[in-house]
Amino acid sequence: MVNLRYKWTPFLSYGQKLELKKNTFVYRQGENGRGFYYLGQGGVKISLLSDNGHERVIDYVPIGTLLGEHGAHRGTYLTTAVTTTPSILYHFSDEALSRVCKDHPHAAMIFTNSHIYKVRLLAEIISYLDSPVEHQMAHFLLKLIQIHENENIPINQTSFARYIGTSRITVNKIIQKWRQQGFIQFSNGVIQVIQIERIREILTQVESV
Repeated sequence: MVNLRYKWTPFLSYGQKLELKKNTFVYRQGENGRGFYYLGQGGVKISLLSDNGHERVIDYVPIGTLLGEHGAHRGTYLTTAVTTTPSILYHFSDEALSRVCKDHPHAAMIFTNSHIYKVRLLAEIISYLDSPVEHQMAHFLLKLIQIHENENIPINQTSFARYIGTSRITVNKIIQKWRQQGFIQFSNGVIQVIQIERIREILTQVESV
């Protein structure tokens, strides 16, 4: 993600600027694709609806990255995207994508790499759905650090619970445990990782069980 963030910024003039209110659906899982988007300002959460009807948040889109790439070339959206704050997005239709790639051939590789990253991320998330909660929390906390390029993660316990697909009480117990061990600090809806290597060790220990 480090190499993909803001890479699409030079092509924003080809897209349609959208100013969306909080809690606005950008696209819904299962809808026919109508292109993809770039997040310029604000926030967007990505959720996945399982076959049994359970919905869980699987990602928070960093500013400066693409979303909904699977909706390009008339593909079906594999997830649902909803704004978490008033946001500015840029919509790119298939025609806009073709113009960008024609005028800037290297843009095709940027789009392809972003698409591949999202597919791998989705597959990785699905593979962790049945793992122990502490395992999932350690994994996704490290993933959020990588995505946001920061060890201070703005996420409250309710959002983290939705991200993992468990209860807030369960998340709170593990967060309090990690706080007591000195691995993290948590205040005002921000998780600050103090000892990232210890979080990695938790993940390794759980994987080895």
